[in-house]
Amino acid sequence: MEMGRVIVAKLFVFYVIFFHAEAGKLIRNFDDSGLRIGFYDETCPQAEQIVADTMAQIHETNPRLPAHFLRLFFHDCIVSKSLMISKLNSRKHVPETVSCADTLSFATREAMVLSGLPHQPWPAGRRDSEESLAANVEGNLPLPNWTVDQMIDLFVGKRGLSIEDMVALIGAHSVGGAHCGMFSNRIYNNKGDGLVKPIPNVAFLDELKGLCPDPNNAEQVQKMGDPVVDFDQTTPEKLDHAYYTNLLEGKALLSTDQALTQDERTNVFVHKFSDNQFKFVKKFLRAMLRLGTTQVLTGNQGQIRRICRSVN
Repeated sequence: MEMGRVIVAKLFVFYVIFFHAEAGKLIRNFDDSGLRIGFYDETCPQAEQIVADTMAQIHETNPRLPAHFLRLFFHDCIVSKSLMISKLNSRKHVPETVSCADTLSFATREAMVLSGLPHQPWPAGRRDSEESLAANVEGNLPLPNWTVDQMIDLFVGKRGLSIEDMVALIGAHSVGGAHCGMFSNRIYNNKGDGLVKPIPNVAFLDELKGLCPDPNNAEQVQKMGDPVVDFDQTTPEKLDHAYYTNLLEGKALLSTDQALTQDERTNVFVHKFSDNQFKFVKKFLRAMLRLGTTQVLTGNQGQIRRICRSVN
């Protein structure tokens, strides 16, 4: 037993050291983005710790917190670069020094740590957008019934990421869940209509029928409401490769996720990540860094919002 603990401890140390080195390599590749590690060392040296402490405190009462911030970070990077951060109050200390975009970025790093990933150095220096328009959302956030082609157009065509990056980032669905209303058409109209991919795993389908009401049954809807179901039924609060194993077993909630196993361009990476936790974590961290360091506002661009929900 003691020997086993020693081996696990050594592996964890290697794990952390390796990913710190990997993060450093990737960040150096994005030096031209205008971001850098330690950006607030002089103007607000406690910024990252304040965010970490706040996230840890909220997580004690809300274990679903990491999933919320991973989604918010993704949406913010894709759409406006500075959305409202209603759950985080750390900016009250320096509201005109630390940007909302950086606060969200630091919070996302902590969300990954709280979900079991190693702590990483994280670059900062983002500025906030001077606009946040609803019109920017359409076509820039993936929908539950999107095809692989549509996903590739968004991640690769518009964001400059790779297909492997895309499959890794969708692995954020390893934590959190979705309301039944987002996928009930896969449960109660399980024949497929070209856009909606049916649920192929019969046992999983039966399980979902016990969790989600039939939208055509008013009595069920009134009784059950619109509950949230975990994306990953195996380890719902841990960012790991079990999510990809679930996909290969036909246990995806969303049509878009299941489609990754049915296209040769993406299926190869689903198998790669399913087979190896180390490869998934390495690629996921790199993809998150890449997502958060491209097409950002820096220097004199944009502004530092005093209130994150609105421009100055």
